[in-house]
Amino acid sequence: MHVSTRIVMSNQVNASRAARSRYPAYQAGAGWNALLPARVPRTQPPIARSFDVIVIGAGFTGLAAARRVAELRPEASVLVIDATTAGNGSSGRNSGFLINLPHNTGMGGHGSPVEVARKQIRLYDIGLKWLHELVTTHGIDCGWNPVGKYHAAATPDGEQRLRDTLAQYREWGVSFRELSRDALQSEIGTDYYGYGYHSDNNVFVQPAALVRGLADSLPTNVRLWENEPVVSLEGNGPFKVTTATAELSAGQVIVANNGFARKLGLARDRVFTIYTYAAMTPALASDELAKLGPAQEWGVIPANRLGTTLRKTLGGRFVVRSAYSYEKERPMADITAMLTDAYRRRYPQMASHKFEHVWGGVTALTRNGALYFGEVRKGLYTSLGCNGAGVLKGSMFGKLLGEMACGHQSPELADALGFERPSWLPPEPIRRVAIVSAIQYQKHRAGLER
Repeated sequence: MHVSTRIVMSNQVNASRAARSRYPAYQAGAGWNALLPARVPRTQPPIARSFDVIVIGAGFTGLAAARRVAELRPEASVLVIDATTAGNGSSGRNSGFLINLPHNTGMGGHGSPVEVARKQIRLYDIGLKWLHELVTTHGIDCGWNPVGKYHAAATPDGEQRLRDTLAQYREWGVSFRELSRDALQSEIGTDYYGYGYHSDNNVFVQPAALVRGLADSLPTNVRLWENEPVVSLEGNGPFKVTTATAELSAGQVIVANNGFARKLGLARDRVFTIYTYAAMTPALASDELAKLGPAQEWGVIPANRLGTTLRKTLGGRFVVRSAYSYEKERPMADITAMLTDAYRRRYPQMASHKFEHVWGGVTALTRNGALYFGEVRKGLYTSLGCNGAGVLKGSMFGKLLGEMACGHQSPELADALGFERPSWLPPEPIRRVAIVSAIQYQKHRAGLER
């Protein structure tokens, strides 16, 4: 082998390794994506090497931003690049709750906590309406179901947390229905929880189907390039975007790959990533489904953040989600055992507690729950740190980011820019010690909520 050939091959190997470090290499495919027909990814490289706008990340945030730029600037050339296939990345791995209430009322900003919460609610309501219009207009078959959601507590500490949340709901003017143990047992088929409530502020979706549908209905001036990791981002406009196989340039760049923006030099001291895990049963027989309550579809949010989320789906399956790990995926055998135990403890009456799909998903958090949102420097825009609420929040803030890139002004954008900024994170290894310790503490505190 010639020396020049060895150098080329070595460079290709190094580029491939660098590319893989820019996105999660999951052990298992997303269960939601596995239920859909096989997707043929759009892997054909674009002929052009220069674009008006390049969007990095084809999740809910990136797709919303690209769509809004294309709508406001129909003459602009827009390229969306994603390291994975639409539906199998992080955006298709969540539990499919679209909750249009603040997940973190400590986002802060200008005004009283109630004023800030109401601003968030207004943004989420606008985002939900926009998403629904897209689903309806483009005929996206994602199981859109606005049936609300339950919150349930298995411990006294969890019950107090829920009651504290309801005190906030009263201030915000949000309606709810409180439920005793017997009422919960009647509605969701288990007496595991001693207290809970139901609110209408939620829509269920099949997340992989929704993100696929949004990707496949982009305006004609948007090009989607899948399975092509971005390796580096340089410059100050025009920007140089280097992927695993190409060098591109753009006048503007929108970075929407959540925690993996750190690999491109952004938000390194503000955002960190965690993995969370879910499992899905096979389609259950009608008599088994009846043991999970009479409603065709429902979902439970736990009283503790490290508790267990449950969802009975329209397709007759049951989904269990729980646990966090810092920056690295845990072995699937351990996760399967943990999720099986959570399922069995809540529903010992089921004939089987076996799962058909078990998977992990990565999300990005900030220390204070605030979103890393806005223009980093001229022509470079980001929305990072969804804090576990990426479908609706990502869609709305991605929409606003696209509008910001087009110079569009609105009261909604002003509100978004007025929220609290993410607080500083210490460097490694202090960061790891602090976050892992916090996870262990919350696991202990969660107790039976897990």
